[in-house]
Formats: sequence, C-alpha cells, structure tokens
Amino acid sequence: MKQLPRKLHFVGVGGIGMSGLAQMARSLGHDVTGSDRALHAPENAAVFQALCAQGVLLCEQDGSVYQDFTPDAIVYSTAIEEDNPDFRLAPENTERIHRSVALERAIVELRARTSFAVTGTCGKTSVSAWLAEALANLGEDPGVITGGLVNAFRSGTLAGNYRKGSGKYFVIEADESDKSLLNYPTDGAMVLNIGTDHYPKEELARVFGEFAGGAARIAVLEDRAYRIIRECRGKDFLPERQEKLLFSADSSAPERIDGIRVIRLNRFSSTKDGAYAAMDGHAEIRLPAPGFYTAVNALAVYTALLTLGFPPADAIRSVESFHGVWRRFNAAGTNSRGARVFDDYAHNVEKILSCIEAGREVAAGRVIALFQPHGYKPFGFMREELFSALEKHLEKDDRFILMPVFYAGGSSSFSPTAEEVAAEYRKKTAFPERYLDFPDRESAGQYLREQSAPGDVILVMGARDNSLSNWARTIVQTT
Repeated sequence: MKQLPRKLHFVGVGGIGMSGLAQMARSLGHDVTGSDRALHAPENAAVFQALCAQGVLLCEQDGSVYQDFTPDAIVYSTAIEEDNPDFRLAPENTERIHRSVALERAIVELRARTSFAVTGTCGKTSVSAWLAEALANLGEDPGVITGGLVNAFRSGTLAGNYRKGSGKYFVIEADESDKSLLNYPTDGAMVLNIGTDHYPKEELARVFGEFAGGAARIAVLEDRAYRIIRECRGKDFLPERQEKLLFSADSSAPERIDGIRVIRLNRFSSTKDGAYAAMDGHAEIRLPAPGFYTAVNALAVYTALLTLGFPPADAIRSVESFHGVWRRFNAAGTNSRGARVFDDYAHNVEKILSCIEAGREVAAGRVIALFQPHGYKPFGFMREELFSALEKHLEKDDRFILMPVFYAGGSSSFSPTAEEVAAEYRKKTAFPERYLDFPDRESAGQYLREQSAPGDVILVMGARDNSLSNWARTIVQTT
C-alpha cells in the first residue's frame, strides 16, 4: 500500500470528517494545510481554532495556499466540485487523494495494536464515541476518529473528533456512504443496524457483510442486521477465526443464533426523571440520555467491550458514564413560552424517528420537529419512506416542518425542494396541518413564537450544517 505523502493540503478542511483526518495526519507528523469556503463562519470557530492549535495552516479556498506551500498531495471529499480554485490552481501533476483513501493510509501508519471499526445506518458516531470514552473509563488511553465532536475529548487544542491515544486501542467510525469502510484494515468490526440511507438494504447488506467478515479477529453485529446479511450472503460470511457476539434489543431473542451468543437488552424504561436499562442479566443502570436507541447503543458498547476481553462487571460500569457527542440530542434551553429546544444531527429516516421518540419521552405537550435535509439526492432517496414512517409515528397535534435543503456541493440536481415535498405530504395525509414548510429560519422562528406552548419539545434536526446549533439557541432566545 502507498504511504500517505509528507505534505498535504485539505480542501474543505472544516468538514467533520476532513477536520478529523487533518488532525490525524498532523499528529502523525505530516505537514498540513487546509482551506474551507466557510473559514470565517462562527459556527465552525471551535474546529478551526483546534486545527490551528495543532499546527494546521488555514487559508482561503482560492488557490492562494500554493504561494507559500507546495503539497505532495491534495486531500478532498466527494463534495468538492471539479472547478474548485484549489483544484484549478494547484501545481501541475499534484496528486489528488480521496478522503477515504487518505484515512486508510493514515490508519495503517498509526499502527494501533487493536483497531475497532463501527458502522451501521444509524448510531455509529455515538457508539464509536461511547466506546472510546468507555475504554477511557476503564483506565485505557484510546484513540478515536469519528464523525462527531466527542464532548469528553474536546479541549482548546482538540476538536473532539480525533484523539491519537497511546496506540493500544483505536476506534474508527466507518462510513458506508462511499463504501470506503471496506478498505480499512481492522482487528474488530461492528455492524449496528441496516436501515435506509445511501443505498438499498440489499446493497448495504452486501457491503456490511464484507466489512464484518474482513475484520481480523472480532465481529459484533446486531441480531437483525446479522439475519439480513445472512439472507444475502449465507451464514458463513463470518470466518471461523473471528470471535463473534450478537446483541439484540429484543428481550425475548434466543440465547444463540447459528451458535453465536446473543447479548440481550432485558429491560428499558423512561420517565421524566430519566431513562434506564438492564442488559445481559446485570442490574439496571441509568442512561446518560433519553431514547430507546440510547439503550441499544449502550448495549452495543457493552458487547464490544466483552469481545475486547473486559470483565462484564467492569464493562457495564464503564458504560454508565458517557458525556455524549455534540449535536446528538443536545439541550439548547427553554424558550419564553415554556417549550424545550433540542439540537440533533438526525438526517435519515431512522435517526429522525429516534429523535422524535426521544423528544416525546421528555415532552409534556407535543413534538414540533424542524428538519433541514442535508442534500438533494439523499432527500429524494428518503422522501417516500420518511412520509410513511412519520405517518405511523407522529401524533395528531405534532408538527413536522421542512426547511430549505442545505447544499454543500457535489450535486448536479437541485430537486426535490422542501416546498415540493411538504406539499406532496399534505396531499397524501389525513392530517395536512401536520406538515409545514418555511422559506427561511426567520419565518420558522415567527411560527414558533406564535405556536409553541409550555410542555412542547422543539427539535432542530439536520446534518453537515453547524449553524443549526446556533439557530437552536436563537430559538430559545427569541421565542
């Protein structure tokens, strides 16, 4: 395998994946520069400050970096258009390396003794962050690279989405969107679930099956995901050499499937005072956040720790303390009308529903969910399934508000729009008042000022746009 070049320039360095990778390259001794079209956006300030503190030179995305720096390679993501100035003005024959390839090479260069990669349609950011923090709770010094800012690892010099660690354990959030997870050389692999996001379930089953089967020593899978993959690839998709465990949110799941032990969630409960779970025969623990999905994530982390050799009692204790990930059901405050506001990264069907259900657990009134789609293609891919799911999960007085699609580049189509999809939903439902759309945040804020009430929960949901977090706080302050 080719090595990661010494001098690297990152185009779009402020992105959550790119900024983590830039920090990783810098910690491995590479010279790193980075540009971003949102370099001066206040919502990205913490990430840029951390990059600067680690010695990453930041510059405008206008090709000016090449006046003082000649990179060996340019690192880019799929969102970068071909006419980007940093492409057009680069020195002739400068190598381009896709983010996924650069990460693959960096993981090899890191040489962690045990690398553990987490994937799935939903929850992989939270679970990879939680697993890393649980390892720290167990007295280890883990490394991690993940698609969220891990609160326990954030500081003035660390953004929170990358931590080098001592080299014994390194946790990786493995992204299925470009199938690059198949390239990561890992000792352990976890598949959390198979839902609807970038590909049909059959294709995800193929990719996730190859990912899990390719791990050197360990495979951990949710029981339903295991069954889906088995139907697609046959029951021998996991090699004999691996230690294998399954986990299940179903308390009545069998103790073993195909001879593989199943770790079960025995009980989940939620009150206005908190959420609780019991798993694998242990006493009940208090969860760090509401939502049934939080209990399932805790179960996944606990199962992973068992495969890594930690005693069950120690593993369960380490799971109890988790400080969360930025923009994962973060409380923004309570507005003047008595409605609580939460900020969340939810962006596909399963995550949106999980966020709504968590909101319902803490709401005394209705749920008002505002969703900003994170690209036209993903929005079009999910529009039908999202409507069907919302019809089953929204209560009569709940409101689901579509905001204009966030465009981060890389798309050749600007359809469907939020306005079009909201109109479509209203035509198809018996409760058209449930589905709203607004052309901008000001008009949506005006609606919340007039319509929110004590006990309501307002959810601000959407990916890749950190300004949503600022907007959630603005809703608290102005409504």
